[in-house]
Amino acid sequence: MAKGGIPAPTASLGGIPEQRTTGAAPSTPPARPAGRDRYLDLLRSLALVRVVTYHTFGWAWLTLAFPSLGVMFALAGSLMARSLSRPALSVIRGRMRRLLIPFWVFAAVAVCWMLARGWSPVELPRMLLWVLPLGDPPGSEWGEQLTGTLWYVRAYLWFVLLSPVLLWAWRRAPLPLLGGFLALAAISQYELWDLPVLVGSALTDLGVFGACWLLGFAHQDGSLDALRARTVGAASALLLAAGGWFTFTHPTGEGYDLGSIPLGQALWSLGFVLLLMRFRPRSLPRWPWLDGLVRLFNNRAVTIYLWHEVALILAVMITDRMWQVPFLAQYLPLGSDWLLFLLVWPLIAAAILTVGWAEDLASRKRLHPWPTKPPKKPSTATPASSSPSGPSAARTPDRKVADCMHDDSQEPARRP
Repeated sequence: MAKGGIPAPTASLGGIPEQRTTGAAPSTPPARPAGRDRYLDLLRSLALVRVVTYHTFGWAWLTLAFPSLGVMFALAGSLMARSLSRPALSVIRGRMRRLLIPFWVFAAVAVCWMLARGWSPVELPRMLLWVLPLGDPPGSEWGEQLTGTLWYVRAYLWFVLLSPVLLWAWRRAPLPLLGGFLALAAISQYELWDLPVLVGSALTDLGVFGACWLLGFAHQDGSLDALRARTVGAASALLLAAGGWFTFTHPTGEGYDLGSIPLGQALWSLGFVLLLMRFRPRSLPRWPWLDGLVRLFNNRAVTIYLWHEVALILAVMITDRMWQVPFLAQYLPLGSDWLLFLLVWPLIAAAILTVGWAEDLASRKRLHPWPTKPPKKPSTATPASSSPSGPSAARTPDRKVADCMHDDSQEPARRP
């Protein structure tokens, strides 16, 4: 107890003091309530829109304006930390099932499409990466646009597999662990290792996005909210300044694109996500149409991510056909990327209707072709007495039902 009756701040997040309170405070941060978080769902939806926009227009500045990958890995880390209150093996198995079943549907279409266009796989053992993508699955030169986005699936799987160990280490030495990931990003930036591609790519992903994944841990256990606002603001400003300086002093052929600057992306994303996760709005307005759209994006996040490049390929094919119609060629801006952007969303909607069911199957939920409505809450009987063991006591929802209600949707995102 400090002088004057004010309790001394307790250590949190590696020795950084928590906010002082005038009354008695719990020794550990309060646990977050179960259920969907509308703010996190909104961030995931914005990140998906940013991914599609970036792949349509190729604007490098978007990677700085909204680093969607850092946001998505932080959200995934928060959800993973919440899930690990259950046995780790069952959590990992469930996460892999939710990602791999939609991936296998995509893989079947992508591989058959490339084979139909004359692809002959050279390294047949590497085809197993289309089953368990712990590395980048092989593909043809034509199919590079199809396979280029699959690095996220690889990175997500590695983070899921390592999360029980990372969470254990985070609770004991958070700041050294954060520093270790940033050091990995620096090593990746300067290519200071000579490792097999499978190992090197995994370590690069860990270095670039590992700090954001840990920030999700801090968000979930409440230690991030326990920090003083000015401390978080100063740390975020320092990280953004360092990340911005490094990015602008290391431009790439595409400009200031964080996707090609590992250390710049690690620092900038961490500073950006730190602000988003700590300074959240107290409430969000409720607009039924927007809430439905956000629910759709979150329930079909894996589908949107995997199939948006297919939609872009088909949009280009459609505009190529439209050039052959003189009237359309004369009056429509067929060479404009904005036309592709308008075409890609109906095609993504078609993908949701056609293959989106794989996400419901993977989550063991009832199939919904267009899931915009909130899930029905399991009904509970009102207890007639205070005895919890009586026949009329309230029933606890089945675990599978609870898991479906609090489905930690996958967070697909693309490296900016």
